[in-house]
Amino acid sequence: MTQVILKAGHVQPVWAGHPWVFAQGIERIRGDVSNGAEVQVRDARDNVLGRGLYSAHSAIAVRLFTRDADRRFDASLVEERLRAALRRRSRFGLPGPETTGFRAIHGEGDGLPGLIVDVYGAALVVQFGTAGMFERRRIILDALERVFAPESILDRTSAAAGKAERFEPTSGLIAGAPLERLSFLERGLRFEIPIGLAQKTGYYFDQRPLRERIEQLAAGRRVLDAYSFVGSIGLGAARGGAAQVLCVDSSGPAHDTGRELAALNGLEVEWRRGDAVEVLDGFDRSWDLVVSDPPKLAPTRAGRERAMKALRRVARSSVRATAAGGLVSLSSCSAALGVRELERALALGARDLGRTAYVLERIFQGPDHPVPAAFPEGLYLSTLIAEVE
Repeated sequence: MTQVILKAGHVQPVWAGHPWVFAQGIERIRGDVSNGAEVQVRDARDNVLGRGLYSAHSAIAVRLFTRDADRRFDASLVEERLRAALRRRSRFGLPGPETTGFRAIHGEGDGLPGLIVDVYGAALVVQFGTAGMFERRRIILDALERVFAPESILDRTSAAAGKAERFEPTSGLIAGAPLERLSFLERGLRFEIPIGLAQKTGYYFDQRPLRERIEQLAAGRRVLDAYSFVGSIGLGAARGGAAQVLCVDSSGPAHDTGRELAALNGLEVEWRRGDAVEVLDGFDRSWDLVVSDPPKLAPTRAGRERAMKALRRVARSSVRATAAGGLVSLSSCSAALGVRELERALALGARDLGRTAYVLERIFQGPDHPVPAAFPEGLYLSTLIAEVE
């Protein structure tokens, strides 16, 4: 097997359990290697560190799937990882009678880097993020059918992933019955997301802990859900007894679906279409609880400074709309902007208005999005809940 030899100064993170080998850390490659090929990774002293799949055109040259020198990527490995991932989630009640939508495979967190699998009731949605995983899609799809026995499998691999990894992604239905909507339960709430509207795999399962917490905090409060998409946070707040709920998003179709979901669940929610920051700036200390979960502001670390400015602006506008003594929730889904950056953006945004924010809670992605302990990049979602003077 082709061997990837690391430079002496680049071994420690991989040895400790980090699943990525960066191209700049490779000393040399023994043997021929092609995009997506399985390779063995060794340190400068020729000790085996594991096996991974090679990405010829990425800064992340190898993503390790095993530390075992003799374990190959085959059907038995994939099925083993799928079943282990289900056992892991069963500890947290997933799936359960009130929650039938969740992330089943979270890439590196489940030992299958470059693969995402989400469960939507009887349907699966998959994303292949690397050339290596895409080349092995038949093995993966067969294993998914054995383990999950889904009625449908939908491929939503992004064009951006295909372009970056130099493969031609497939998309749409790849197995089973045709789908018009993704149907599932989350904490007892019913969701029907049209395929044409669905973002990423279709929904944002990673924010389930925040949705639950906002529902717990909502009783008697006026709640504004900015960047609401279909209003899942607002729906929970309404069920939690909020005095008023306003969902704000720039997408008309998202609002239409949100209204349908509110009616489906027998909840009262108001909707406003527009730019979230502009809408927030139109309020002056009007809301008891403001939730701002903007889209990814820093896709890479190179855009970090610009993203920090944008995050500070979101924080400022969110604080402006929050009543004295009220709560503001601010999220970042960029690994480059973690808790410390969120705290700084919130502090400066509040200071711009002569106000102070006191952080009460820190919330991260849910347990169906596990992260290897040696892989800090995997903790990409952070939220602060703060009281504003």
